[in-house]
Amino acid sequence: MTFTQTLLNGEQGAFKPASLTPMQKMILRFVVVGLVYYGFAVIEGMIMRLYEVGPLPTVTDKQFFAIMTAHPLVGIFGSTYSIVFGAFLFLVPFLMKKPLWSLRLANATCALLGVGTFVFWFAGFLTHYAPLYTLYWPLPADFTQFSVWGGTFFILGIALVMLGTVFFVINIFKTITYTPAGTSGPGAGALLSSALGLSGLRALFSRGKKEHLVSLPVAAIARGTVDVAFNAGIILFTGVLILVYMVAALLGHDLRRTAIDALLYKNWFWWGLDLVADGLVLIFVAGTWYLLATMITGKKLFMENWARAALFVELVVSWTVWSHHLMSDQAQPAILKTVSGEMVTAFELITQGLAFFITLVTLWSARPLKMTHPLRFLLGGLLGFALAVPAGIMQADLGLNRILHNTQWIIGPHVHVAVLVGLTMTLYSVVYLLFPIVTNGAKLYSDKLAVFHFWAHLVGGIGMGAFMGMAGLQGMLRRALYTNGEFSGFMILAALSGSLLLFGFLAFFYNIVMSLGLKGVVGIFTPSRVKTAEPVAAV
Repeated sequence: MTFTQTLLNGEQGAFKPASLTPMQKMILRFVVVGLVYYGFAVIEGMIMRLYEVGPLPTVTDKQFFAIMTAHPLVGIFGSTYSIVFGAFLFLVPFLMKKPLWSLRLANATCALLGVGTFVFWFAGFLTHYAPLYTLYWPLPADFTQFSVWGGTFFILGIALVMLGTVFFVINIFKTITYTPAGTSGPGAGALLSSALGLSGLRALFSRGKKEHLVSLPVAAIARGTVDVAFNAGIILFTGVLILVYMVAALLGHDLRRTAIDALLYKNWFWWGLDLVADGLVLIFVAGTWYLLATMITGKKLFMENWARAALFVELVVSWTVWSHHLMSDQAQPAILKTVSGEMVTAFELITQGLAFFITLVTLWSARPLKMTHPLRFLLGGLLGFALAVPAGIMQADLGLNRILHNTQWIIGPHVHVAVLVGLTMTLYSVVYLLFPIVTNGAKLYSDKLAVFHFWAHLVGGIGMGAFMGMAGLQGMLRRALYTNGEFSGFMILAALSGSLLLFGFLAFFYNIVMSLGLKGVVGIFTPSRVKTAEPVAAV
């Protein structure tokens, strides 16, 4: 078979998109969209890394800060949300052995994430809208500094993403709680109570032992989705607030003197944003670790009841830790800095450490294990969080926060290692595990490319985070541009590490495309010829 034939048809012609069910095509659409936007985020990250080393002839300072604004949002909403939402919309009905509540709503979610991300990315690219991703008030509504039209479409793009997120939340909870026509089972209230952990709490005070109605991975997805719902509501509200100012400016009205308390706004904004950073991620990741560990080993999860309890504690903790983002804000009340910023935040080390321990013991109990691609990337994800979570806890100390706040340490050893190594390698483990399931047994084009992908991503992610952290310890600020070369040594090493991430992603993307074939990739976005049972409530 020639190279062209292989590229068109996929490895040995094993992948046949016409044989896929609508559910299989749905998750593959999410994955393809997520990988495309991950490529966007990697390229943008490399541009910033190179620009920190020295000026680039085709990039201006305004473009640099516009990229800095869009880069994390493209990575979170365009890439991570797409892959996570697609995987969970497939896994919840798969694990509960019933159809997804609404396949059309799922495909609408995918379209809204993809289109919304492109809208806000393109708005920043075209107009250099750059209030930075924190959107601190009144910066996002400063139409004297930024394009009003750019800001308007930037926020509209975010709103489209949040609408898709709301559709995801509805679909997940309806799938968990509904009973397919012609079948019998527990009521919606009992299923919801089990998913959220309320029945487990009641069981602690009852003598009789009761079986859980919802499996642990589904319970983790449900509890993480609670944070997704809160986050979507808060970001939507914030977007509407900013849009009011933008639209008023377009109509010739200046609302900049309208009273908005900046400190209250920052607390509201970070409470919502932290539901993703410290709630959704940790809960979803813990549940994914448990699912991967049981599927890889074929064994029951070690300390399953403890794992359920920890997920519930993490859910509550995720609502109360936002103040660690405001520990260096002099106007922030000291009680919030101490209780929320320091004391409650420390619980994340306990809950995530427990998830880490339970996953490793489950894997250890099944030894000897063959080092498969899902297992390899799962271990990489565990290592990423083992490095990033303690780095975050260090920052949640009033003394150390004085030194580390607003430096490259925050964004390097904590954020990038957590997201790139911890979260992304966990997601890659899921992709490698589900690939043969959602492609009806299609063979991966190259195992060597998968191994290269692992090492390039692991070394590149940890290396970039470490060198950014070293620069931060020397005083290099985040959200700042240095032109005198005082930190160029660290930035060169960070850029070299980032190039490994890029090469690893290219190897993975090439591997997937060659496994599916170009016809297969295109076929994912065409209607399926294979019919499956329709959900009870179609949208």
